[in-house]
Amino acid sequence: MKLFNLALSSSGCRMTGKRLTCLVLVATACVRLGDRRVFAHPDPHASPQDSVNSRSSYVDLWISYNCTSSSASPEDNLPAGSPNNPVSSRSSDSQQAASSTDEPPELAPKRILGVIPNYRTSPTMKDYTPLRPKEKFKIASQDSFDRGTLVLGALFAGEAQLAKSTPSFGQGVGGYARYFAASYTDFVVGNYMTEAIYPSILHQDPRYFRRATGSAWSRLGWCMSQSFRTYTDSGGRQFNFSEIIGNSTTVAISNAYYPDNRNVSDALTKLGIQIGVDMAANILKEFSPELNRTFSRKHTGKKN
Repeated sequence: MKLFNLALSSSGCRMTGKRLTCLVLVATACVRLGDRRVFAHPDPHASPQDSVNSRSSYVDLWISYNCTSSSASPEDNLPAGSPNNPVSSRSSDSQQAASSTDEPPELAPKRILGVIPNYRTSPTMKDYTPLRPKEKFKIASQDSFDRGTLVLGALFAGEAQLAKSTPSFGQGVGGYARYFAASYTDFVVGNYMTEAIYPSILHQDPRYFRRATGSAWSRLGWCMSQSFRTYTDSGGRQFNFSEIIGNSTTVAISNAYYPDNRNVSDALTKLGIQIGVDMAANILKEFSPELNRTFSRKHTGKKN
């Protein structure tokens, strides 16, 4: 899902700084966690030497293959895996190391931190299968009508009312209802524009494809790049027109139900902030399994 969609515009340009600051702090925490490799080695007994042994096993396999192909030795007649047959033992170890790299990446949760909808995140590009237009609209519907979207719309509406970002909406219960309607509409319109309508017209894939491997900084760069580069239905890469044009269309439509801040300058500000927020959303999607695992462990520890 587009994490905050155009809910930013529900508070105009006065409260967006605080929201961006919070997102930057969360993104920084994700990168710091990944950079420490906290989640790269779930085994508490793992050590840096293990990775060295894993890499050296490939060298051993190459050496053993060339040696055995040129001349046979009495050890070749020993059972495979025998402690007296170092060649077969090393080959077995290297095969195990190779098979470990084929393990499927961890699936991203459907809700980040149990609240933020996360239906359009894909764990990998392996065996890529394009989405049909019907499937793109399904993802947009899941993101738009998830209970987490209602919660986020309610929270942003409350913040916007406290900040009096749109004075024309007024205060009290009636004013809050108008703030909530506008905030929730931002989510729905933004989701359908960037995840369904434009991706179907332009034949682009609206999903976020996690990298899930590499250093935290390389994963961070991958997150940011997908705001401007996306996959096509044929599996190629091109400029992310769906994201940019979709957000621009959403900003234009929002002027119909936000009576204040309708000038070009405010519209450009909203668009720029939205693109930045989407980058932060991609960071949350990339590190969502780690974040959920961390918070679940802390919750379990409190219970114990």
